Order: sequence, then structure tokens, then C-alpha cells
Amino acid sequence: MTIRVLVADDQAMVRGGLRLILEDQPDIEVVAEAADGAEAVEAARRLRPDVSLVDVRMPRLDGIEVTRALAGPGVPDPLRVVVVTTFDLDEYVYGALRAGATGFVLKDCGPALLVEAVRAAHQGDALVSPSVTLRLLRHLTAQLPAQLPAAGRADHPLSNREVEVVRAVARGRTNQEIAAELFISLSTVKSHVAGIQAKLGLRNRVEIAAWAWENRITQP
Repeated sequence: MTIRVLVADDQAMVRGGLRLILEDQPDIEVVAEAADGAEAVEAARRLRPDVSLVDVRMPRLDGIEVTRALAGPGVPDPLRVVVVTTFDLDEYVYGALRAGATGFVLKDCGPALLVEAVRAAHQGDALVSPSVTLRLLRHLTAQLPAQLPAAGRADHPLSNREVEVVRAVARGRTNQEIAAELFISLSTVKSHVAGIQAKLGLRNRVEIAAWAWENRITQP
């Protein structure tokens, strides 16, 4: 099955480079390009690509606004958005996360990670660049209230195994990596992730990671 991708970036050279990387793969097709945020939203709603790659900084609408319009709370049939950023400002990435993004990759991450992020999003998974995860974790931890217990709130409804899965998700692990790390099957991991989302009222793995960071349960 071909993965249909929309690429949104205000720099023509960047869009062209992303297109070359993606269309070098036999299972990926770039169906549209957008030079600004408003154009990205219009094209995504019209074409409904499987994955939209969206830059954070764009004219008219920035990447956070684009993500919220396509995948944010209240969107009845949300699209999958992966934010591609130079990570100049940590709060931009956190804002995109809260707006519904399903992944984050740096522009200099390399072709392999970019392609992996697109495939992960298409499969309903999420991929976050490890360096993004670490910097975002530091950013969030610095902003958390001091009275919040370091071990996290005790009133969450998760089982011990689900907490282990949450911690792994917050570290950017894929389902396959979580299965190997916890010595459980891939189907069991997927079941746990679905159960965690249902219990916490979250929509995707990136929101699970944000919940873990905010509640300080990223470490045993």
C-alpha cells in the first residue's frame, strides 16, 4: 500500500529535498506540497493524505495552528501530522504536541529517520527524535510545580504493567522495542497502549508521553 504524504514548508529547497527523500522509497508518494500553513490546511483537508509533514515556522498559519486544525481536539476525523523542525524553541514543539501531532523529527535527522517517522505515523504509531525527547523532557520538568511528587501522582488508574509501557513510550520506544524490553508480545503492547489511551482519555502515543512527563513517572 502506498503512503500518501503532504509536505508543508515555506522553503522550496526544503520541500524539494523532502520529496526526493520520500519518493526514493517504493511505498511513499508525495501527493502535494504547501508553501504556507493556510495552503497546507486546505490541501490536507481536500486530499486527506495519510501523513502530513509540517514545518513549525510558516507564513499565515504556523505549524502548531496547522496541526491543531488538522488533528486537534474537536476535529471529528483527525489527520496524522508529523512536525519537522529545527527545534529552535522547545515550546513550539510542546505546543504542537498538545495540538495533536503524532511525531517530531529534526530537519537534520537524516533520511532514514524521516522515512521511519512517516511509516510509523501511517501505522498509527509515533516516532520522536531522541534528542527532541530529551530536550522536551527537560523543558517540561523545569516548568512542573515543585509540589508535584517526583514519583508522579498516585491517583492515576493504570496498572503497574501499563505504567511500564507509559515510561517506554515517553522514552520514544516503538512498539517492537517495548515488546523486546518488557518481554511481551507485540499484540500485548498494542493492547496496553490502547487501554492506556482509553483510561487517560488520550488520543495517541505522543499525548501519552506528555502525560508521563507532566506526572513525572518517566523513571521507576
